[in-house]
Amino acid sequence: MKTEIFSTKQEMGKVAAAHGISKLQSALSTKGFASFIVATGASQFETLAELAQADLPWNKMTGFHLDEYVGLPISHDASFRKYLWERFVSKLTRPLKAFHFLDGEGDVENECRRVSALIEETTIDVAFVGIGENGHLAFNDPPADFETERPYLTVDLDDACRQQQLGEGWFPDFDSVPKRAISISIRQIMKSDAIVCSVPDERKAEAVKNSSQGPVTPEVPASILQEHSDCHLFLDTAAASLT
Repeated sequence: MKTEIFSTKQEMGKVAAAHGISKLQSALSTKGFASFIVATGASQFETLAELAQADLPWNKMTGFHLDEYVGLPISHDASFRKYLWERFVSKLTRPLKAFHFLDGEGDVENECRRVSALIEETTIDVAFVGIGENGHLAFNDPPADFETERPYLTVDLDDACRQQQLGEGWFPDFDSVPKRAISISIRQIMKSDAIVCSVPDERKAEAVKNSSQGPVTPEVPASILQEHSDCHLFLDTAAASLT
């Protein structure tokens, strides 16, 4: 895992996006098409803003959605489908070949099977991810399942994860935060050719330290990133304060 630290979140996002773009361009030049995964949440604001401005042949690329709450309507401010449409997909310089949103409102097991079948048909060239305050990767809270081969699955959200969502201002109170979600699995993330992990803010500092310097353990799900051959960790100085 290679780590870079920047003085501002904006600089972090700019360089993280540029690194991911270079990986996508390499895949495009080799194969003529590319596939990627994008994350959501407050940690991804700067990276996605930069990525969305890139003048790329998006019509030759397919995107996948990292995770989504179960039972939350797309009209809700915390909906990740809404987030990705408003902050990324609708802002691209040209339409994507396809973007596979996750729908957590209906039959979620069927939705997991549907998107799993789609992602199994391709190789993910770049996964844009973050790290949660509890060390989660996507919505795989500790102890995470490091073994399942299922690309997408339903998971229970622990209280620390739900508290983070409340603290970031997505919900009015703790009881309003959903208890379940659809998430891409740990092993599916690790199958990506390259991983771009962007993590700002001091509240993530302990999780960053444990994920990048501690033992690889399901109790710190993002620690598995240490075992990826092409994972690049982008931090601001606050998130890196304990490393």
